[in-house]
Amino acid sequence: MTRGLAPAQRDVPRQLAADTIAATPASAEQLNESSAERKAHTAAVITSATEASTVRRRVANNRRGSFMSSYVRRGLSVAMGLILWQVLSAHGVHFILNFQNIPTPLAVWTVLERIAQTHAFYVDLGVSLRRIGIAYASASLVGVTVGVVIGRFRLANDLIAPHLEIVRPIPAVAWVPLAIIMLPTQESSIVFITALGTFFPVVTNTVIGVGQTPKALVQAARSLGASDTAALWHVVLPSAMPAISAGLITGMGIAWFSLLAGEMISGQYGIGYYTWNAYSLVQYPQIVVGMICIGALGTISTHAVRLATRHFLRWQGDKVGASS
Repeated sequence: MTRGLAPAQRDVPRQLAADTIAATPASAEQLNESSAERKAHTAAVITSATEASTVRRRVANNRRGSFMSSYVRRGLSVAMGLILWQVLSAHGVHFILNFQNIPTPLAVWTVLERIAQTHAFYVDLGVSLRRIGIAYASASLVGVTVGVVIGRFRLANDLIAPHLEIVRPIPAVAWVPLAIIMLPTQESSIVFITALGTFFPVVTNTVIGVGQTPKALVQAARSLGASDTAALWHVVLPSAMPAISAGLITGMGIAWFSLLAGEMISGQYGIGYYTWNAYSLVQYPQIVVGMICIGALGTISTHAVRLATRHFLRWQGDKVGASS
């Protein structure tokens, strides 16, 4: 069939075959190179993921080791304090401080074991915890609300802030007579005094936090169409949350101080009343037991507040400083 074709036409199939044969090795080489690149990329991804996993494990191990070492140091510090207390009390050291009538840790532990088996002791603890819960929750809510209003509105600042600045320095003990006169029951007066102790740190820190919110952030939110309420919830409050958190933590400690002042003077139940009654009966180990219970409850409640506020501070990320 190719006899009638010109020589150039008869050479076309041969040329196509030669081109195909010549192109085939090049295509195989390209495929091999592409496969090698994919394998190299896959290996790089696997290596990167492995290295990232290794880094995460190292960071987790470092944090775990730092956490454990921190608590070991704290435990050793407490043990050293107890040993020093035992030595000073057992030998009745009288140098600047008089330890002659201070019970030893062993004597206090013996009394604590005995009273821990009585129902009255748990009644006192429960009453104090109930008072703290009611006073702290109400004072925190009111304090944050008032602080935001004062920090956001100049008129409110001019009308409310002067009264707060006058009343704030008055100690909780000075409020006891007036609280007894104004409020119908001793229970309500103690809760009121405790709430005052929480209110002032919370409102003061809230005002500071709201006032330190960058105006550029608020203006940027408004330029994007955010309303005043949206800017408050999504810009002002998150920005002020570190200061508010500090006020809530401080307010918990002052709440226990104020509670004990009220219970010692006008209470009939509670850990403060228990401590004051032990002092009136010259029961020194019971006094120290009451003090230890107050310190333990205050520490636990303060740590609980710190954990509760940590959720609202996630936007800060990791910060430099001593972790608590």
